[in-house]
Amino acid sequence: MTMRFGVFIPQGWRFDLVGIEPAEQWAVMSRLAQRAEAGPWESLWVYDHFHTTPIPSQEPTHEAWTLMAAFAASTSRIRLGQMCTCMSYRNPAYLAKVAATVDIVSGGRVEMGIGGGWYEHEWRAYGYGFPPARERLRALDEGVQIMRQAWRDGVATLDGRIYQVDGAIVRPLPLQEGGIPLWIAGGGEQVTLRIAAQYAQYTNFDGTPEGFAHKSQVLAEHCRRLGRDYDEITRSANYNVIIGRDEREVADKLDRLQERYTALMGEQKAAAQLGAFRGMPGVGTPEQIVANLSALNKAGMTYAITYFPELADDTSSLELFESEVVPALV
Repeated sequence: MTMRFGVFIPQGWRFDLVGIEPAEQWAVMSRLAQRAEAGPWESLWVYDHFHTTPIPSQEPTHEAWTLMAAFAASTSRIRLGQMCTCMSYRNPAYLAKVAATVDIVSGGRVEMGIGGGWYEHEWRAYGYGFPPARERLRALDEGVQIMRQAWRDGVATLDGRIYQVDGAIVRPLPLQEGGIPLWIAGGGEQVTLRIAAQYAQYTNFDGTPEGFAHKSQVLAEHCRRLGRDYDEITRSANYNVIIGRDEREVADKLDRLQERYTALMGEQKAAAQLGAFRGMPGVGTPEQIVANLSALNKAGMTYAITYFPELADDTSSLELFESEVVPALV
């Protein structure tokens, strides 16, 4: 199976715009979006976070759907996604309206990444409380139902436990036939993957070989129970990328990243963040990363969304990935 590739645009929440003046940050993001559009990338992505993690800080973090609208107007080919929108941060009928408008502006290029949300500090800081996981996932289920109705019929009605909408009009409809594609993100086995099996065109979960295989089996079983064709669902995963021409260069880049993170968030938090890089499939020489992703591709992972932590300041890793990894897999 061939692979498709997306790339995250730095927006601040992972301390990836530090040192760039806020007034200059949109110019950096816009330039990188144009760079991605001119390259081999099918899609660009942002995250739906309001402030930095793993620790809150005063560093700027740009809002996801505002960026979606800006990228819609400033690009022409590349598809536009969020990984992933937190359902409870916006009323789903309102979100359906926002997404439909952005789809119109973009000429039909929006992907809807959606999930239950997890960042407790952010929830509480913005006054959303932090309901139990079962309520957050019920909100995800009901919100997806509302969005599907809105994009199919132009109107949505639901008397749910979390959401009640009564004839919410969403016009114009999205340009994409059948509505905006749904990416149900998260690997919760009892609920999230069941929602994905029921409604999603795409999933996004654990991208390690063992984790991906296990979550895929769970998804397949939900599809069997629901009577859904498992092969209709594209399975994707996110990959933090540290790439170097040899192992020494990879090690040096990891060390520099740890130094940067330590200065920003302290030694303990920095070490934890590097745990999402060290030994992971997106870290290594081009040959190593191709081998890792090829094995995952054989297991059914056909869409890799990549994050380059230094991208706002240095595009050389992106360029190496474009020239040595992507051609071997598409």
